[in-house]
Amino acid sequence: MRQAFHRLTVDTRGKGLTMITRPICDWVNETGISDGLLTLWCRHTSASLTVQENADPTVRRDIADFFEDLVPESRRYVHDDEGPDDMPAHLRSMLTDIQLTIPVMDGRPVLGTWQGIYLFEHRRQPHRREIVLHLLGE
Repeated sequence: MRQAFHRLTVDTRGKGLTMITRPICDWVNETGISDGLLTLWCRHTSASLTVQENADPTVRRDIADFFEDLVPESRRYVHDDEGPDDMPAHLRSMLTDIQLTIPVMDGRPVLGTWQGIYLFEHRRQPHRREIVLHLLGE
């Protein structure tokens, strides 16, 4: 059994889904581990991770609009230290997830045909986010 770690830095453009599938697949391939379990960990409380459709961009737009309606910035929050998008970003990351676990077979994450791995930025401003990758396998 072998394991490998990696830190992936992602520059976001502000709110929305940023595809990170390619750099993750490239790193998994570089490890030489063909079968195992990949864990991704987002080191932030105002961004999250998700697996979602990678073909039609309107899916990502509808997801972003849904979260705007579900957790609006216009609501009055007690916690607003970093502005009106601060607390909604925390709530959105809590409703999605900051960790993913994906099986790896034949040197690739096992994703469906239309699935992609995304960092979901919940803040208005661009941010530099760090994702820790841990691969355990043979």
